[in-house]
Amino acid sequence: MHPLIRIASTLLLAVGLATATACTSSSHSPAQSQSRDLVREEANRALVVSFYDAFFNQHRVHEAARVVTDGYRQHNPEVPDGKAPFVDYFAEFFKANPQSQARIVRSATYGDLVYLHVHSTNGPGDRGQALVDIFRVADGRIVEHWDVIQAVPEASANTNTLF
Repeated sequence: MHPLIRIASTLLLAVGLATATACTSSSHSPAQSQSRDLVREEANRALVVSFYDAFFNQHRVHEAARVVTDGYRQHNPEVPDGKAPFVDYFAEFFKANPQSQARIVRSATYGDLVYLHVHSTNGPGDRGQALVDIFRVADGRIVEHWDVIQAVPEASANTNTLF
């Protein structure tokens, strides 16, 4: 085996093991409790989907954000922590982009996390972005958010879509 391939393989294995360890040692992992509360998970999913529609499609940011805690933790580097800064950021964004929409393509849950796969656009003719939004819910309130965002390309090397 070529030395560079061996080094790359070793690095990939190390990253994979570190990721697996980090994921299983997370304080938010329901695996620690050995069983899932599917009723609670579905309630969390319904809460997040309802919030998302009101906030990102109807642009009722103040009303929708009632389910967001004041200490809301944000992992998107462009959006500040805290409920009020989060609401202010998107209130301004929707003023500048009144036709912005975010269609939830699919959703899933695992423990206190709700995952949304979303097609977000800023108006007609915009190919938009594919997003995976992850929300953490505690005691019926949204407390934390992560996202992964990818522009929808004009062309693809395959016939699959991002959705």
